[in-house]
Amino acid sequence: MSDEIAQPRRSRAPLWILIAMCVAPIAASYVAFYWWQPSDQVNYGELLEPRAVAAERWVALDGARFSLQALQGSWVLTVIDSGRCDAWCREKLTYIRQVRLAQGKDTNRVERLWVITDEARPEPELLTAHEGMHVVQARAGDIAGVFPAQHAHADHIYVIDPLGNVMMRYPRDADPRRILKDVSRLLRHSRWR
Repeated sequence: MSDEIAQPRRSRAPLWILIAMCVAPIAASYVAFYWWQPSDQVNYGELLEPRAVAAERWVALDGARFSLQALQGSWVLTVIDSGRCDAWCREKLTYIRQVRLAQGKDTNRVERLWVITDEARPEPELLTAHEGMHVVQARAGDIAGVFPAQHAHADHIYVIDPLGNVMMRYPRDADPRRILKDVSRLLRHSRWR
């Protein structure tokens, strides 16, 4: 017998496995880049260009001057609406109350603020139902340049950061569970308190 016949045939499988191991990461990167792109936005609320909230002329319901400095260091969920508070207003107030309570041990890091833009006084029962919420009156002109709105300020729930800047807003009929996720994420990644 000749030497050619005596040698066993070598399998080409290891060669193909080696080629596949080299090509697989490149192919996977192309698939991930062109067909599977993760969302570039994690938050549900619309991020705004931070603007300092000037509350010098805001007045609490008891007539005392209101200072936003008293809330500094806290995340402030803010509703801007009439003192008459229709069904949508009541729903927003309930949302921000529940989002705050759902923070558990971090509840004290979140405050609630209702900015009333007219002379109407809220019903006492409504204030009792939302005990602990800061309620102030401000003229529409005092909030127009600070709180951006697509149509009306009453359409949104706003977030004021611990430094006193409005930085996020939620749309009308926002999903409270998604607001809760956003606020939890803000608290988790925030150094304040």
